[in-house]
Amino acid sequence: MKPINVGLLGIGTVGGGTFTVLKRNAEEIARRAGRPIQVSIVADKNTELAKQVTGGSCKITDDAFAVVNDPEVDIVAEMIGGCGVAKELVLKAIENGKHVVTANKALLATHGNEIFSAAQKKGVIVAFEAAVAGGIPIIKALREGLTANRIEWIAGIINGTTNFILSEMRDKGLSFETVLKEAQRLGYAEADPTFDVEGVDAAHKLTIMSAIAFGNSMSFDKAHIEGISKLDAADIRYAEQLGYRIKLLGITKRMPEGVELRVHPTLIPAKRLIANVEGAMNAVLVKGDAVGPTLYYGKGAGAEPTASSVIADLVDITRMHTADPEHRVPHLAFQPDAMVDLPILPLSEIVTSYYLRLRVEDKPGVLADITRILADQQISIDAMIQREPGEGEDQTDIIILTHQTREKNVDAAITKIESLTAVKGKLTRLRLEELL
Repeated sequence: MKPINVGLLGIGTVGGGTFTVLKRNAEEIARRAGRPIQVSIVADKNTELAKQVTGGSCKITDDAFAVVNDPEVDIVAEMIGGCGVAKELVLKAIENGKHVVTANKALLATHGNEIFSAAQKKGVIVAFEAAVAGGIPIIKALREGLTANRIEWIAGIINGTTNFILSEMRDKGLSFETVLKEAQRLGYAEADPTFDVEGVDAAHKLTIMSAIAFGNSMSFDKAHIEGISKLDAADIRYAEQLGYRIKLLGITKRMPEGVELRVHPTLIPAKRLIANVEGAMNAVLVKGDAVGPTLYYGKGAGAEPTASSVIADLVDITRMHTADPEHRVPHLAFQPDAMVDLPILPLSEIVTSYYLRLRVEDKPGVLADITRILADQQISIDAMIQREPGEGEDQTDIIILTHQTREKNVDAAITKIESLTAVKGKLTRLRLEELL
């Protein structure tokens, strides 16, 4: 049977991994897909690298548009990244009637609505398993495996760099800055780690999962994004004492008033499986009304783990290549005319529990003033630590865990607590999720 021809845009880490795995497992993949899948042309600015990786087994060009315009190409695999030329190439491929596989979470989170609409009109598939959590098949699980469920919430460790940093901070008691340098030395963090450590990368992935879970449009611009760069090692230590671990979580929840869409450092009970995901690994916890909580764990990055997801998409498209577009699995799980535009809740309206740490003068009445302010805002205390001041110290730390309350109530309480003369400096506030 005639092979499916793939045009590969970019042969860096993921593109190179895709080519290597596709070639190594060609026979097994063909048995599953029903016909051979081969890379017929590669576009990369570094043509020498492309020749080296491919061994001269396909055409090489430095012009990516030559690939999307090539009449022999059935599927375009976009591994360039970013939202500039990648967007032009994807839209051009769709316009030319070609299916697209992409690992580009930033592109889909910011321009997915336009891209999926164009693909729907043209009757082609845009597949993107590799865009979220690397080799973990979380997109297929949400879109197909859990299709009987009303998804209630998703909470995910979906950035390996930040999880590595937090694991090292907890294990070794080191500062964020120290561990970041080590992460960069080991290749876990980029020279400019902003997208990772400030939560932007996780928010891109969360936006995609939220759209699939709830049949909502991509709403990256409305997500609350908070990274780990300001996280203090002391808070990781205090969280441990209270039976919690801190992870950078992407959280999306379906609420009566709308959808929560937020990325931030989060306390999780240490006994939860997801709290014990260490190093650069990823994990996604999905709660469905019928199935309950389900956990998906694995490598979230790397050449071959990500290639695993890219090739799974290539196989899916090959299987459905001749199928009537009306009978394909919809891009975002829900039929296009059944998508909705649910409001994304502002952070002030979310309801969760909180960790509060404040530095206070060690004198009578301070704690009573703080608890009175919390009570006035209908905030009840679940647990508390008051550290004994060291010898010669006249200040101490108070750590409070609250029961569930609304964020705006906590905001109001923090303003009043920080105005107390006995409270020194800014209060630290972290959110807490039980994930039941």
